[in-house]
Formats: sequence, C-alpha cells, structure tokens
Amino acid sequence: MRVVLAAGATETALIDGISAAGAAPELMAHTPAADAEILAYGEPTAAPVVPVSPTGCPTPAAVTRAVREAVGFDLSVVDAGLAKPTAAPTVDLEAEPGADVRDPVAVPGAERIFERAREYGRDLPDDELLLGETIPGGTTTALGALTALGESVGVSSSLPENPLERKRRVVERGLAESGLEAGDCEDAPLRAIRAVGDPVQAAVAGIAAGVLEGGTRVVLAGGTQMVAVAALLRHAGIDSPLEVATTSFVADEQGEALPEACSRLECELTVTDPGFEGRDHVSMARYCAGEAKEGVAMGGALSLVPDGGMGAVRDRFEGVCRRLGVDGERDDRAGGPSDRAADPPEGSRGS
Repeated sequence: MRVVLAAGATETALIDGISAAGAAPELMAHTPAADAEILAYGEPTAAPVVPVSPTGCPTPAAVTRAVREAVGFDLSVVDAGLAKPTAAPTVDLEAEPGADVRDPVAVPGAERIFERAREYGRDLPDDELLLGETIPGGTTTALGALTALGESVGVSSSLPENPLERKRRVVERGLAESGLEAGDCEDAPLRAIRAVGDPVQAAVAGIAAGVLEGGTRVVLAGGTQMVAVAALLRHAGIDSPLEVATTSFVADEQGEALPEACSRLECELTVTDPGFEGRDHVSMARYCAGEAKEGVAMGGALSLVPDGGMGAVRDRFEGVCRRLGVDGERDDRAGGPSDRAADPPEGSRGS
C-alpha cells in the first residue's frame, strides 16, 4: 500500500479564526513541510517547529506516522505549493502556494497543476493508493470549491467549534471577487479551484484522475476536504469508483451530512475510530474533544489497521508524541473521560 501526500499552502489559512493547524500564524507556513518530515522520518528534521494547535494538540501526522510504524506503508510526498521547503523527498509539481480565496484568483495555475498531477498519477505502479493532504486552511477552500460547484455540503474544522459561518462569509466574498455565484462552476471544476480553491485540491484531483484511468483503486484519505475532491472529480465527468476514508471525529461532527454527501457523489465511505477515549493521554483527549479531527491521510491510514491492531497504534502514537516533545500528561482542560483504564472496542465502520 502506498500513501501519497499532497502538501501545500494557501494564504487563506492566515484569516483570523479559520485554522488551528499551527500554534501561531507565523508558524503555520511550516506545518505542511513538517508534516511530510514526520511521516517520512518520524519527526521534523529541517522544519523548525512541531505542528501543534494553539492548545498543544499535535498534528494528525503523528497519528499517521504511528500507523506507519505499526502497520507499514510506502510513502510519496508531492509538493503541491509548499510555502516552506521540506527535507522529505518530494515530487515537484512546480505549484505555487495558493492566494487568499478573497482575492480574484486563488490558484492561478490550477489547470497546469491538475495536468502535471494527472501525468504523475498515470505513472504510479501501485494496485491501490491512499491520497492524503496537508494544507492549513483547507476546509475553507474546500467549502469554496463545493459552493462554486453548487454542492450544498458543509465542511469540518480543526477547531473544536467549527467557525462555519465565518468560512461561508469568506467564500461568499471570494466568489464575488471572482465574479461568480454559487453553482457557476458546475461544469467547470478547475475554474472552481482557480477562483476559490487551493493548489492541493488541483494536485489530489489530478493524481486521482490519472490513477483511475489505469483502473487502480483510489481511497481519498481525509474528511470533508476529500469530499470536495470527490465532487471536483464527479463534476469533471469522472465516474470511476471512489472511496473516502475518514475518522470517527469527522463523522461524529458531521452526522448524517457526511454519508449523505458521499452517497450523492457515489463514494463508498469508511469511518475508523482509533479508540483514543480509552487512554489517559492529553493528546488523545484533545482529539476526543474535537481538535484536529483529520488530515495528513489520518483516516485512510487508520483504515489500514487490522482487527486487534489499534492498541499498537495507540502505543506508537504515544511514542511519536514523546519524540515530538508533546506532553502526554493528562490535563482536565483537554476534555474527555479521565477515569477509564481499559482500551475500548476498535475498528472501522463502512457506509
């Protein structure tokens, strides 16, 4: 199994209150580069920071890395518009970071990125691929693309309280600045990305399109950002089988909206619960309290864990957190149960 991680940046992430993918705005640009290094090497090697939320919740890259150590998978990282360089080996699509979606053009090179990514996807030899992403601000740009396509789908958030109305206002302004209204890009998905999307969307959609041409199984490893990619592919006329694999944290937040969206887009949905509520560990508690939820192919990676193997992933996650210097002591502010000693049942649920 190969995980392909598309890593990039958008200035949309700098909008106040949009993203928790970094302890401070000035550090957020390093998050995708550091995520790639954590997946590749187990810790940042050139990036100057460990990506954590303002309250100290570690990046989902820590969970995906824990799965890689416990289960094993091959990794390819695609530079889809990084703002800061990464020491992880990358495939360079010659993409630039995305602009603020409130600008008239958010991704000037959307078509070029898509075609380069499509060519890369065609050449991948694997029988099955998980496609993931790391881009702060990506749920807002996902909402932008979905709205431009005319899809009435909400999006998740890396924050415990989803600032969805703020994101909608941002997208409305972005559409207006681009001379568009909701649904105007129904038949022009790359125009939707160009106007109010991000470069990672173009890369993931392009890779998926290229891979699907060869009949390879594609799993979109993520939450509502990957639902947006699925919508982009469907609006591009690609009707090959698609799967979305995400976490129980996203599924619990989204309720029936997530399976309904996947059903409408004809995508199989897999939801995996890592069982974090059973451990007395502050980082797991912060996930259970609604932080981070998804990203860096976390949900797809967790779906690879065999029955009975999730306890080993939780052990590895604690080890990754120690290596990253993230405190594992329990903190009542983290939320979630604090008096349970046993690990809970585990596994994926499909719909």
